Amino acid sequence: MKKLRVGIVGFGYMGEIREWTVRDHPNYELVGVVDPGYEDRIRKAGYRAFEDYQSLCAEGLDGLFVCTPNNVTPEAVVYGLDQGLHVFCEKPPGRNLGDIQRIREAEARNPQCKLIFGFNHRHHPGIADVRALIASGSLGRLLTVRGVYGKSGGYGYEKSWRNDPAVGGGGILLDQGIHMLDLFRYFCGDFDQVVGLRASSFWDIPVEDNAMLLLRSEKGHLAQLHSTATSWNHTFRLELGLEGGYLNVSGLLSKSGSYGRETLVIGRRPPNRDQAVSVGNPREETTYYDDDPSWELELAHWTSCILEDRPVEQGSSLDALRVMEIIDQVYQTPIDTLIREGA
Repeated sequence: MKKLRVGIVGFGYMGEIREWTVRDHPNYELVGVVDPGYEDRIRKAGYRAFEDYQSLCAEGLDGLFVCTPNNVTPEAVVYGLDQGLHVFCEKPPGRNLGDIQRIREAEARNPQCKLIFGFNHRHHPGIADVRALIASGSLGRLLTVRGVYGKSGGYGYEKSWRNDPAVGGGGILLDQGIHMLDLFRYFCGDFDQVVGLRASSFWDIPVEDNAMLLLRSEKGHLAQLHSTATSWNHTFRLELGLEGGYLNVSGLLSKSGSYGRETLVIGRRPPNRDQAVSVGNPREETTYYDDDPSWELELAHWTSCILEDRPVEQGSSLDALRVMEIIDQVYQTPIDTLIREGA
């Protein structure tokens, strides 16, 4: 069995998740980790601590995990690709549209390398079941999509590097809303109309803590997103309206468990007039999920792409580019601070 020698750049929340998924996978050998200031934690976890990603890449690696702040991401990804390494990069793919464009140029220079981005929400069980139900055609055509993805920005939220434009590049839309936008594309395809507003509604920060978007897909689907850091309750809710009913995913299996139990509700439009009594209150089926295989499934996809020389189909650089194009359009609109300053 071929062992892929890999390294991790960044040993924060996501770096640790990638560490345990690699550790438990028979095809991988984790050579070392880079994260200045966390050398003791890296060594305590049983790995070599490297000063920088350049020296780590010089260890004869096959692949590189990039789990860094957004200002470091494009440089690390481009360097890894130009060293001939396969790269697994967390979202977002940098601070702005130019960053993902630079990354795609490096990918084009190194077509033998498999580049994937961490859009793991596609692999959540509720989302996978929704995808299968839509594909089955049992509920007819998809018409509309609506999503709310919110967190409660805790005390000290305004001091996070994610809210520093020089480091993060944007606010809650770029940091978290990007996942929901990726799911919108996953179900609807590309969008040719985007209208968005954003505001620093509560915190005195130079990036948005709220964003609201309206979108129309090339196929005519309507979509609506609220990305927020002021929900005060960690919230994930995705609602899909179809000709024959609706599919609602709420809650999200996460490392912290703070988004609640992942749940899928299937509602079916009454099929005939004899069931008119249920109009507006249709029969529903509810499924609960207690295991999150998304991290392992994401890694399995990348692994098969590498070992079988297959194209990346989930979380490709094109997927990353398209959501960054949407965010870039919204970021052309100035941030509204009147809510916080005024009434």
